[in-house]
Amino acid sequence: MGNYLNPGNSGFEEIRKSPYVDKSDLIRLINQTIGTKQKLICVSRPRRFGKSFATQMLCAYYDRTCDSAPLFDDLTIAGDPQYSRHLNQYDVIYLDMTGIIGETSIADMVPYIKRTIICELTAAYPQLEVTEGFVPTLACAARLAGRFIMVIDEWDAPIREAKDNPKSQKDYLEFLRALFKNSAATSQIFAAVYMTGILPIKKDGSQSAISDFREFSVLDPGEYAVFTGFTENEVETLCAQYHMDFKAAKDWYDGYSFDKVHSVYNPYSVMSAMLSGKFRSYWKKTSAAEALLRYIDMDEDGLQDDIARLVSGEEIEIDTEGFENDFETFNSKDDVLTLLVHLGYLSYTEEEDGSGTVRIPNKEVLLEFNKILRKGTHTELLRLIQASDRLFENTLHGNASIVAEMIARIHDSSYSPQYYNDEQALRSVIRYAYLTCVDRYSKIEELPSGHGYADIVYLPKRKSLLPAIIIELKWNKTAAGALAQIKDRNYPAVLKDYGGPLILVAISYHARTKVHSCIIEKQ
Repeated sequence: MGNYLNPGNSGFEEIRKSPYVDKSDLIRLINQTIGTKQKLICVSRPRRFGKSFATQMLCAYYDRTCDSAPLFDDLTIAGDPQYSRHLNQYDVIYLDMTGIIGETSIADMVPYIKRTIICELTAAYPQLEVTEGFVPTLACAARLAGRFIMVIDEWDAPIREAKDNPKSQKDYLEFLRALFKNSAATSQIFAAVYMTGILPIKKDGSQSAISDFREFSVLDPGEYAVFTGFTENEVETLCAQYHMDFKAAKDWYDGYSFDKVHSVYNPYSVMSAMLSGKFRSYWKKTSAAEALLRYIDMDEDGLQDDIARLVSGEEIEIDTEGFENDFETFNSKDDVLTLLVHLGYLSYTEEEDGSGTVRIPNKEVLLEFNKILRKGTHTELLRLIQASDRLFENTLHGNASIVAEMIARIHDSSYSPQYYNDEQALRSVIRYAYLTCVDRYSKIEELPSGHGYADIVYLPKRKSLLPAIIIELKWNKTAAGALAQIKDRNYPAVLKDYGGPLILVAISYHARTKVHSCIIEKQ
């Protein structure tokens, strides 16, 4: 067993001894690519979404120097007809790029990898003829002992770490090109390659720098979607096992959706909640909020305004094509938003016409956005929050005319809902106007009351002296009619268990007169 050649199965053995969700069917997809033109696979997803668990599993399954049957015989993959054919049948080259960066300098990284792998190969095969080139030496080893399975974890770590060292980035990409763009040599050396990263493969101009890879990112995970995180059934099973509330788990950690898998959960956060018995944000342990703060502070093309819309609950259209798959090159706000998708801060949905939208996926990530709203230098966000603070204070004090005037200002500002001619447009403006409530209240839209649906309800998140707020909206009708509906349909009854103070807010907008009206009543 070596560091990079045939690392063994101890990593996956530790995983199996811990609480484990069976993702072994991933092996079936890799087995199907062995020896084919589709054998080069790159899967990218956010931090703590199970990338390293998958690589440890693949190493344990393919590594010929160990017996991994006891680790897999009770898993889904054992039922596959090809299971035994490939189990522990290959030399595995495993590169954990984050770990390698910790062992050597960025400048020496590529020579270090070559030296170490050749050293381990010659120890395993003393008869191996070492040639001048690294790729020819691998080809000799493959002819001697069979083609390799190669697994690269966090392939893009050197790109991230060498952001100020373009030569080291170039050397690393050239190293990968030498391995994987020479089709003849690649076919001789590798039976299959599985590579993971946070970002897709770096672009060289408009094309991938290593174009022979099939890429599966969070923008389009394809057949690998089910392995991107935990599915809804898997989370339901875990909640039953750990006696946890599934509805709360969904509220906290769901929100990533793909074509064939409509609900995908952050696996690290779900397991942390199950093991601790507490639903809370574990995101601070998965990504640095400072990075998010830096990207928002750029304010490319009105980015901060879009962030405010996202926090208020809206979806934003996005063009992902221009993103260059790195952390430094941003030509538009769409590039920043695309990066936030790859980091897991936003969830992406592709429409039938090829366009796409993003939104904040869940409560956990929304909390991270809330933390940074009042930090940094993002002046546009601060202006919006300060205006929202004033609106909220005037709502609490019952200053209806001021509230109506402030909502009108927002309605007439650069903020423009996609549909500006119905009650839904007014609702978008209200969500945006009460942006300051997101860190103090839970927002519930169309709350069932038994006699209808209250448009928007803000319920204090924890025990406090803040009142609950019921907002009813009317388009081309009167605020008095909106208030009457709140009372006639007894919307306050749905909050009877809340027990605290209550404010009723009736807001109307008349399209012909372009006048906002408001009535506020305290109970």
